[in-house]
Amino acid sequence: MHAPPTAPRTRRRTRALGFAALAVAMLMSVPTAQTAFGEEVQAVPGGGDLGPNVHVFDPSTPDIQGKVDEIFKKQESAQFGSDRYALMFKPGTYDNINAQIGFYTQIAGLGLNPNDTTFNGDVTVDAGWFDGNATQNFWRSAENLTLNPVSGTNRWAVSQAAPFRRMHVKGGLNLAPDGYGWASGGYIADSKIDGEVGPYSQQQWYTRDSSVGGWGNGVWNMTFSGVEGAPANSFPEPPYTTLDTTPISREKPFLYLDGDDYKVFVPEKRENARGVSWANGTPAGESIPLDRFYVVKEGADAATINAAVEQGLHLLFTPGVYHVDETININRADTVALGLGLATIIPDNGVTAIKVGDVDGVKLAGLLVDAGPVNSETLIEVGPENASADHSANPTSLQDVFVRIGGAGPGKATTSIVVNSDDTIIDHTWVWRADHGEGWGWETNRADYGVRVNGDDVLATGLFVEHFNKYDVEWYGERGRTIFFQNEKAYDAPNQEAIQNGDTKGYAAYRVDDSVEQHEGWGMGSYCYYNVDPTIIQGHGFKAPVKPGVKFHSLLVVSLGGYGQYEHVINEVGSPTSGPDTIPSQVVNFP
Repeated sequence: MHAPPTAPRTRRRTRALGFAALAVAMLMSVPTAQTAFGEEVQAVPGGGDLGPNVHVFDPSTPDIQGKVDEIFKKQESAQFGSDRYALMFKPGTYDNINAQIGFYTQIAGLGLNPNDTTFNGDVTVDAGWFDGNATQNFWRSAENLTLNPVSGTNRWAVSQAAPFRRMHVKGGLNLAPDGYGWASGGYIADSKIDGEVGPYSQQQWYTRDSSVGGWGNGVWNMTFSGVEGAPANSFPEPPYTTLDTTPISREKPFLYLDGDDYKVFVPEKRENARGVSWANGTPAGESIPLDRFYVVKEGADAATINAAVEQGLHLLFTPGVYHVDETININRADTVALGLGLATIIPDNGVTAIKVGDVDGVKLAGLLVDAGPVNSETLIEVGPENASADHSANPTSLQDVFVRIGGAGPGKATTSIVVNSDDTIIDHTWVWRADHGEGWGWETNRADYGVRVNGDDVLATGLFVEHFNKYDVEWYGERGRTIFFQNEKAYDAPNQEAIQNGDTKGYAAYRVDDSVEQHEGWGMGSYCYYNVDPTIIQGHGFKAPVKPGVKFHSLLVVSLGGYGQYEHVINEVGSPTSGPDTIPSQVVNFP
């Protein structure tokens, strides 16, 4: 939010698995590999350095503050810039640090446990660059650090696409900017906040599998799952939606140092999780040495990336912007594709950026996919059409995987993310058709659909999808679940006719298909701000079949400043919004 208040598929999979087996046996000793046609090609090397945009510090590094300040000065207001950075801190204690974090900057500790890397200081996001308004503080992250805030409270005033993961704050956490201007976040996972979290002006927030010393207030939608110390469920007054546990979760893979050797830790799936994964030391999971990764650097092409995956390597994208002229295909089970520093993939000539096969346990994490000027039918596909394999024991996961249509320049895509594989975990995504920046307008950055789920038993935890020309989310799979949904309808609709959906006024933000028998959602909000034509009426925010197995808890719709109105919350249930206020219309349960 930014306003104020088949047979061929089987053969390909077999071939890819064959390469994986070959690579495991030969990778470190043979500089060539065979293709399916028998010719030898140069093998893609694993490992290597992390490139020029990853800055690694230890406690003895001179002038750490100066380097951090230099990067922040470049990135503070570079909302649509092309620079990308990762600030990585080796285990140890760092005194007198105030790391201000700007756009496209990741700050992270390199320990196996957050307590291995301690700042006697702060990791700060504020909104001075935007006159105290934090509703555009996107695309940045803090991970795997312990903070002793100087004032006792750390400030993290962010909006979408700004995860706070695996952090330990030995004090409080303030989620609002200095002066308490608006903010529209946000997401915390696997973190321990010893003191109170103060949202203040934050409009909505989702916290998962964490521990907090208290929670100060709520504006519209504060949702918790698996959080020790979370407030009791009380929606709508206060607007807290609280689940004792998260039914299924897997924490994001992360880079760390084992002595002098870089590795990536891949946490195991948890069921009915509550509290942080690292409370008793090292969590369950697998450590993968860096030499089993293709370390992708700027200038790499899709053909090389695909060859690395077929060869048996994982992918570590260093901070940068990557144009791909063919799809990145990940058809090998358990492949990790991890981006550092908001690594960004732009598909050229209308291709799909990433396709994942109907295989177990692929992990996509830390990536921004930016639509190109030629329309892509899809940007990310998880599983091929009609995927049917059971992945319940080892699902594919998307974590901090973001999509942008326009803003940095013209971009188009018919559907941003399509999930065909069963059991997929979507853990924190912001799928955004731009409403400001460059290259946006009702037809300029045309994007009809945000997320479409065809697979069964898919779970979304922290689903942010905004501004699409038609449906923002469509759900066709059975037994889908969403814990926390944040949406705004497209600001730039020119008139009522442009959004008319047959006899219905507008397209729902979140639609469950009439064929679905079982679906459930918690803590879900849709907001409208039709500033081009404030007379537009949106029939409802949500649409779903009326069946015993379809249930929603804590729904709300909001008219921002009276720019457009909702007639109902879901289907024809719920009172309308009205007038210039921002008081939400609420439905606690459906049906």
